[in-house]
Amino acid sequence: MNIELTDRLTNRKIFLFWGPLALTWLMMAFEQPFLIAFIARLSEAKFNLAAFGIAGSFAMIIEAPIIMLLSASTALVTGRNSYRKLKKFTDILNAVITGIHLIIIIPAVFDFIAIDIMEVPENVAELSYTALVLFIPWSASIGYRRFYQGIIIRKGFTRMVTYGTLIRLSVITIAGLILYFAGIPGAYVGAAAMSSAVVLEAIATRIMVSASLKEVLGRDDPENRNMSLKTVTGFYAPLAMTSVLSMGIHPFVTFFLSRSYMAVESLAVLPVVTSLVFIFRSAGLSYQEVNIALMGKGKHNYDILKGFAVSLGVALTLLITVVAFTPLANLWFINISGLTKELADLSYLPLKIMILLPALTLLMSFQRSTLVLNGNTGPISVSTAIELIVIVSSLIICTGFLNLTGVVAAAISFVAGRVISTLYLLPIQTSIVKNWSSGK
Repeated sequence: MNIELTDRLTNRKIFLFWGPLALTWLMMAFEQPFLIAFIARLSEAKFNLAAFGIAGSFAMIIEAPIIMLLSASTALVTGRNSYRKLKKFTDILNAVITGIHLIIIIPAVFDFIAIDIMEVPENVAELSYTALVLFIPWSASIGYRRFYQGIIIRKGFTRMVTYGTLIRLSVITIAGLILYFAGIPGAYVGAAAMSSAVVLEAIATRIMVSASLKEVLGRDDPENRNMSLKTVTGFYAPLAMTSVLSMGIHPFVTFFLSRSYMAVESLAVLPVVTSLVFIFRSAGLSYQEVNIALMGKGKHNYDILKGFAVSLGVALTLLITVVAFTPLANLWFINISGLTKELADLSYLPLKIMILLPALTLLMSFQRSTLVLNGNTGPISVSTAIELIVIVSSLIICTGFLNLTGVVAAAISFVAGRVISTLYLLPIQTSIVKNWSSGK
């Protein structure tokens, strides 16, 4: 739906704009459980699930600097100058992170990190290495896709983002089935399917943005006429640091889980639990770009966007609670995900612990979008650093002193970290909103 920023917003208009983005995130949330269901039904499932989780953690930390390109593109690209500057910035960033990926897959470097530092069992590390090689195209493809999606979202054509995700899921399904029946190790099935899917999604997104891009390139943007790479870097650096710190959580969690009680089982179960929680968190993650695109000049749409977010947060909490405390959890972990009863039994408690994460994710998205619109991106990275510190501290306590099962320790740490980081941003957000109300 194409909504002009001058339109008077209603809950219906917000829903129609947000709906395709939420559906996009929801479909992406299902891709990992879908692949996990394949991996869990192949030979040596426990080791391959652990390896897929480790390789995925590496891939996510490598791609972290480009995650916020979606928000940056939505907020900054208003005409040809801003497009060219941000496009050049994207090119440089994609080249850098691909270079980092290539360095990490040097065998000596990978073995030092995975085996010597993380103490991952050698058979799991070997599977993880090959899976990480298959992830090489992953980061740059996501970088370009998110850059062009920001332009699409700013124009209000959010359905096109959904179409791209449908292509991605179709490729994952086809590639996953082919590789599954080929009988190759499950970790390789997951990595190869995901990599091929994001490459084709990026190509499709570039094709779909063509019409909007012609309009952008044909428009002068006087407000961004003086934009330079230095300006873009200053705006984007805190956002990139936020993503790096956020994604950096995964290797730290893997590090502590590999030393925890029931280490291999926890490494195998954690991606299954977090992927289920992510299905509910996806609705909140999609709301950040909604706020940025629809807040309007003078920020006059703040109250109605906030009201929609509150209602959405309540609904998400109720839905995940129903799943966590009813036989639906058993249906998901055993019948759908294909976990053994031993692994499924480890999954129920961490799921119950994490029922507040979807609402907290929505709050985080709302806070971050407020700061991005205000041009004050620094506190976002500070809050993420706080979250990382709380998570690591909690993991040390839970695994080192309380000797909790690794996956339970991770669940407690995730919730504690998110609560503290959102509390840090709350007074900053409140101050910004007061300034908006007073016209400052």
